[in-house]
Amino acid sequence: MRDLTILLLSFYSPILSSECLQNLIVASAITDVQHSDHYLPHNSMDRKHFIKSGSLLGAATLVTGGNAFTQNLVDNPIEKLVDANGNYILQPLPYNENFLEPYMDAETMHLHYTFHHGGAVKGANKDLQMIRKAMDDNNLETVDFWTKKLSYHFSSHVLHSIFWTNLINKKTEPTGELLKRIDKNFGSYEKLKGLIAESAKNVDGNGWGIVAYQPYSDSLTVLQCENHEKLTQWGCIPLLVIDVWEHAYYLKYKNKRTDFVDALFNIINWDNAAQRLDIALKLTK
Repeated sequence: MRDLTILLLSFYSPILSSECLQNLIVASAITDVQHSDHYLPHNSMDRKHFIKSGSLLGAATLVTGGNAFTQNLVDNPIEKLVDANGNYILQPLPYNENFLEPYMDAETMHLHYTFHHGGAVKGANKDLQMIRKAMDDNNLETVDFWTKKLSYHFSSHVLHSIFWTNLINKKTEPTGELLKRIDKNFGSYEKLKGLIAESAKNVDGNGWGIVAYQPYSDSLTVLQCENHEKLTQWGCIPLLVIDVWEHAYYLKYKNKRTDFVDALFNIINWDNAAQRLDIALKLTK
């Protein structure tokens, strides 16, 4: 629980006050150790001090307003996910709803963007509001529930925002630095294409296939993400995402997810993925 909260703090820091962030960290830590009492002092005041001090130490570099990583997430030139007040916002699509036909139909695009992506944005705002309310009311028992909900909704917002810009109405292929890294990490573009396609097609239930840059190993990696937030890797920066939730394809492709994934390679914008790699490299070097 605390690990999840620390990750979310990178998004919260431009939005919440330091006091609110401290309360959230402490609440998550208390939840995290409910089943680990033998690690903590038995005196109640010592326990509280231990939890608060340890949690804040682990998150200290994330709650500062000048954190470059956090600032770039907010000011990323490709998309902006929050307004000036820190509320999550749904940006307009970068094209008309029929722009990707015949591979993605206008009706699916409308429903997907308006209700599924839009619903995630509304959900994330509600989750954040409930976390703030819990802290204002000094009732932190519900924080565990709402931080998990925020992880789900905000991850959906992030991935959908990337997804729309990953698509274009023409066929493209990787070039430049992106292609060099693909060849180095996967052997060839065709091998990467096969790997990401199979990963996306075989997600259990709903989820995403993701090509990401992993700064800890300075390499590209492929993720098979369930829902919007499960089976990810710490630190990964998504470059290309493939949405295989049923709402992304069912009107046109029915239950044939494999046909949908294959069709997407006719409209994947590898230039956008290359731009994301360039930003990721600048972010982490």
